[in-house]
Amino acid sequence: MFKAVAIFLLVATGTWIVDQNIKTLFVHGYYWDSKCISLELHYNKGVAFSMLAFLGPYLKWIQVVLIAGIIGYVWYEGYLKKYAFPLGLLIGAAVSNLYDRFVHGGVVDYVAWHCWFDFAVFNYADVMIDIAIGWILLQSFFDKEKT
Repeated sequence: MFKAVAIFLLVATGTWIVDQNIKTLFVHGYYWDSKCISLELHYNKGVAFSMLAFLGPYLKWIQVVLIAGIIGYVWYEGYLKKYAFPLGLLIGAAVSNLYDRFVHGGVVDYVAWHCWFDFAVFNYADVMIDIAIGWILLQSFFDKEKT
């Protein structure tokens, strides 16, 4: 179990550090534009696609409870041992976005896709959350196939 906890903590911390350092570039003015992608600062007051923005400052406290609940659940159910790396990605990214809510009043987003259609603006942490969820789903699917 020590190995799983160490992997989880290292990946979560690394994800948080990478995400916060990238966001710092944009908070301090970095900007780049192309035909399909713009790298520009946006603050998302809601969650995915700005949903739940109407909750205002309460949203960050709801997310604190959700993240704590997820950590408690995976610890109690023993999932940390099986999914240490993807859970580290997931929690590190979630905590990084939550940190933004407390420090900046909203999540720092910066990748704006606008080729053929306008997609939601997102960040590195959002990508890591998607990768973590996909990883966990694929791993659980293939583990069930083996049994």
